[in-house]
Amino acid sequence: MAAVPTVGVLALQGDVREHRRVLESCGAATAVVRRPEELERVQALVIPGGESTTMWRLARTFDLLEPLRKRVEQGMPAYGSCAGMIMLADRILDGAAGQETIGGIDMVVRRNAFGRQVDSFESDVEMGGLDRPFHAVFIRAPWVESVGEGAEALGRAATGESAGRIVAVRQGHLLATSFHPELTGDPRIHAYFLAMVKEAS
Repeated sequence: MAAVPTVGVLALQGDVREHRRVLESCGAATAVVRRPEELERVQALVIPGGESTTMWRLARTFDLLEPLRKRVEQGMPAYGSCAGMIMLADRILDGAAGQETIGGIDMVVRRNAFGRQVDSFESDVEMGGLDRPFHAVFIRAPWVESVGEGAEALGRAATGESAGRIVAVRQGHLLATSFHPELTGDPRIHAYFLAMVKEAS
């Protein structure tokens, strides 16, 4: 019987508990990651929503930014939701002065593209790899302006003013969404990511 993968959740800020709950409901073991030695003990990583500038600064403070980049470059599967999408982008627009990312996905992401907290909304997303649209929750969400040759636009918003915008991207072992699947009660995005983790193991 295959070993159960341990998926870390970057616990600098954001929806850590919610992601762990969904991952565990899908059969994964989870652990919090705040320090380099904790990162070394996991097979994959989820980067939750939150505030991308705060996450970047805390990653620097905890000496985590370079270890994160190294693990991603070495092929560790990672999934970023909302702020996590920004952290996995190679390039960002409307970032704070000097804002850095982990990178890994050849895409340009616009920070807070969908507006402020009061502009939060829900929309169906047509997702490659899922059997039916995903009803997604967007909170101060980014969107993807463009993807490079190595990245695949996996999902687009299907309803409302945002219809057609790229909101989910995959590049090899990396996955990112603009929205928060951990808040929906629908585990299919996390299950999709865990399938990626098993493929990589």
